[in-house]
Amino acid sequence: MQRLTIGKVPVDVVTFHQAMDRIEALVEAKQGGFVVTPNIDHVVNVEDDAAFERIYTRASLSVADGMPLVWASKLLSTPLPERVAGSDLLEPVLQLAARKGWRVYFLGAGPGVAEKAAQVAKERFGTNVVGFDGPMVKVDDQAQLSRIADQLVAAKPDLIMMAFGAPKQEFLMDAVAERVKPAVMLGIGASLDFLAGTVKRAPAVMRKTGLEWLYRLSQEPGRLWRRYLINDPKFVVIFLRTLKKDRLG
Repeated sequence: MQRLTIGKVPVDVVTFHQAMDRIEALVEAKQGGFVVTPNIDHVVNVEDDAAFERIYTRASLSVADGMPLVWASKLLSTPLPERVAGSDLLEPVLQLAARKGWRVYFLGAGPGVAEKAAQVAKERFGTNVVGFDGPMVKVDDQAQLSRIADQLVAAKPDLIMMAFGAPKQEFLMDAVAERVKPAVMLGIGASLDFLAGTVKRAPAVMRKTGLEWLYRLSQEPGRLWRRYLINDPKFVVIFLRTLKKDRLG
């Protein structure tokens, strides 16, 4: 499996179907691991966060969540074939889990969202959701991380859906990865909100044209304006550095 690095973030060169196959193989192997879904916001934030960078190097699978990463890769020697968004993976993975009889746990999102999403997953796909919780997590609170790990271990899941958003969900997955083996974790951001119907996802045409960020900004301007308008434009400089390195071989 080829891996492309944009800035300091490694991204696996896989199609959507290949990503699904890899997730299935990880769960069936029963060796644990976690899946990350970087976008340009992640690439920017990793620049000045060595701990965040190390997490990406330890991920079992890293897929391009944002269309800008796919577009940017077309200028590099190893282009990404397509976008593989965590939100697009969620429902097919839940359907696969139902067919395979996997035990699934939902962790994250706002109050009551994980519970509602679990009910939807059970009714719509027949997924065996063995637990759900939406705690307020502090990744530097070791006692809380230990309690969360104990809670997950007790549920004996095969697959854990982490819905805290970056970088919290990545730090949490990395922190509990060894404890929760053989479970595999998948970072899915706002996807439980989409599944539960508490937040509307951007129309398909906006997702395909890379404008999902604009839709999300219009829905939550107070929370997202700094990310999209101040932080993410820094990606241009990072990509130009990546492009120069790629051209020099």
